[in-house]
Amino acid sequence: MCLAMELLKYAEEVGKEVEEFIYNVIKGEPWKVYEASLHYIKAGGKRLRPLVVILASRIAGGSEEIAIPGAAAVEVLHTFTLIHDDIIDKDELRRGVPTVHKLWGTDMAIIAGDLLFAYAYKCLLKALELGVSSDRVAKAIEALTDAAITVAEGQALDMMLPEVREARVEDYITMVSKKTAALFAYSAKIGGILAGASEEFLLNIFNIMMNAGVAFQIRDDILGLIGDEKVLGKPVYSDLREGKRTILVIYALNNVDLEKKTRLLKILGNRNASLDELKEAAKIILESGALEYSESLAEMYATRALELLNELKPVNAEAFDMFKELIRFMIKRRY
Repeated sequence: MCLAMELLKYAEEVGKEVEEFIYNVIKGEPWKVYEASLHYIKAGGKRLRPLVVILASRIAGGSEEIAIPGAAAVEVLHTFTLIHDDIIDKDELRRGVPTVHKLWGTDMAIIAGDLLFAYAYKCLLKALELGVSSDRVAKAIEALTDAAITVAEGQALDMMLPEVREARVEDYITMVSKKTAALFAYSAKIGGILAGASEEFLLNIFNIMMNAGVAFQIRDDILGLIGDEKVLGKPVYSDLREGKRTILVIYALNNVDLEKKTRLLKILGNRNASLDELKEAAKIILESGALEYSESLAEMYATRALELLNELKPVNAEAFDMFKELIRFMIKRRY
């Protein structure tokens, strides 16, 4: 079996274990808020962040079992952010299903997200029952808290970026480092912490996933413009309709003539824009060379992540090889 297939098989196995763990922890009354909270978990997903936790733990010499509470915690925290993001962005589709606020209303969706935020910590505390020391669990909780704070800061920057008159690539990198890459980085750190890894290991694996996470988000921006809607499970061009300053949009605005820039700005963020207008905006962006630039930038960050990874001294070679393959997947994926 090739490494890519091995990774996919392992990801599926890990995903099922994490889901089972989540379902055992997250349950209660009233049923409606719990149904809303678990909606995206039940809809599936790539489960990349839990996979990062578990592989990082194994690379450091820890077991898969002790990493499961951490893996569940980051997936639950991630799901909380998705519910609130969808409310902010007014999205109606996620993972091929209607969004939580679309089905249960905005008020219930906010509460469902809040519930998940609390349950993320409850998941992580379960590591104590598996014999993980209270010192390690406390340190992992600190990392999860730092992740939540950083993601919130990133979300705020994402909302503020369209207000910046001349947004730069540097502004974008700062934003995605916080909004997207940080949760990948803290997932790796939590896995290492639960395994009892050294401070040097934690710093290195954190930096590896910060770079890989930036590459992941750039790829996400690319797919949002040229991806297959059926494969993505969410509408293509939604970033344009919402006026998001993706890396492609920023590059285009800084590199097209005044006439095209004016036209692009008129379409961006117009929720009543027709499909033809959105296609026109996409055409302007693609003709600017934004796609080629974005792909090369993503490749640069992915390469940096792999170079840093090669400096690690893994305890578990199999997990190390799968971790490397995971980074490659993050940059080459189609969904």
